[in-house]
Amino acid sequence: MQLDIDFVRAQFPAFAEPSLDGQAFFENAGGSYTCAPVIERLTRFYRERKVQPYGPYEASRLAGAEMDEARTRLAAMMGVAEDEVSFGPSTSANTYVLAQAFRQHLKPGDAIVVTDQDHEANSGPWRRLGEAGIEIREWKLDPATGHLALERLEAMLDERVKLVAFPHCSNVVAEVNPVAEIAALAHAVGAVVCVDGVSYAPHGLPDVGALGADIYLFSAYKTYGPHQGIMVIRRDLGMRLPNQGHYFNADTLYKRFTPAGPDHAQIAACAGMADYIDALASHHGGEGRDPRGRAALAHDLMRGHETRLLQPLLDHLGARNDLRLLGPRRAEGRAPTVAVLAEKPGADLAQALAAEGIMAGGGTFYANRALEAQGADLAHGALRLSFVHYTSEAELDRLIRALDRVL
Repeated sequence: MQLDIDFVRAQFPAFAEPSLDGQAFFENAGGSYTCAPVIERLTRFYRERKVQPYGPYEASRLAGAEMDEARTRLAAMMGVAEDEVSFGPSTSANTYVLAQAFRQHLKPGDAIVVTDQDHEANSGPWRRLGEAGIEIREWKLDPATGHLALERLEAMLDERVKLVAFPHCSNVVAEVNPVAEIAALAHAVGAVVCVDGVSYAPHGLPDVGALGADIYLFSAYKTYGPHQGIMVIRRDLGMRLPNQGHYFNADTLYKRFTPAGPDHAQIAACAGMADYIDALASHHGGEGRDPRGRAALAHDLMRGHETRLLQPLLDHLGARNDLRLLGPRRAEGRAPTVAVLAEKPGADLAQALAAEGIMAGGGTFYANRALEAQGADLAHGALRLSFVHYTSEAELDRLIRALDRVL
């Protein structure tokens, strides 16, 4: 079954926005367009329910119920318990809070594994635990391919390793890492795994239950929603780690790692992400499926469409001798986030593409370690072209023609 791209684009007001007309959006890895159900819920909340939630009066009751709805429905789609999903101001903030919990939980001499393929938000906070006497072991990527080899991880795993933190896929390499295999290796030595899913989740919500991740983090604003970070932490681990929230909330798992007051309106609006996934699945014959099944159908539709569009772009860039394409050359094994190193600085190429009606990005994208490990000049930066399932074939063709002109 192929994705109905016309149906998809009709769910995103940006495609009917006059100020965006004539432009093709290829910086989705930095944040996606927001779907209509999210916008509608956010607007309604501010208009009708912008009161303290969970009170006895109707506006308050509705506000709290909508916040709970977001947690309940997203948890069901990801195959986890409702209280294992929590919201924070961003994935960077969620990871920082988690790292503080592990700082208290671990002892000097314990070890954690991080990678140099990560966005800094899922690397820097963990690396700082070295200040508390925690041994930091770096799982290094292959400088030629960007690949994280499992045998390199296996060689550094022992009973001292308590945590393995890695990306589902990198925001510049884009290879989809085998989460379930990595989790099994880590669990075999008694370690837990923290997966940065920010660059993967926009291409289909993951089945966290099936992946075996102990912690899975992603960003709602890159997944067609509001600016929130969403975190799954499995109950057993979450209740063992020291509480980072108010002491009187310690018995509530989804409050233990959100020390700041959550943004009520944006949490409520996250239910619109579930609305969109349900609508997408129903339109493609998935109406009778349970929430997990509908999310799986939407995931496969998204990935199928993106893979079909991505391969011609990879082939075109891979055939050029005036640039270096980072990450795998086969679309099936990667996300549609394509970083290239060229003679011109990445920011200059993005500027030139903007004049062609192509919205793209240039720079390091908080992936300084990953770029440097692959021999990139950080001051020069990369050009990054990223798309999602609402991108059309016509937009891909337009991008390729524009690239030929600016390169």
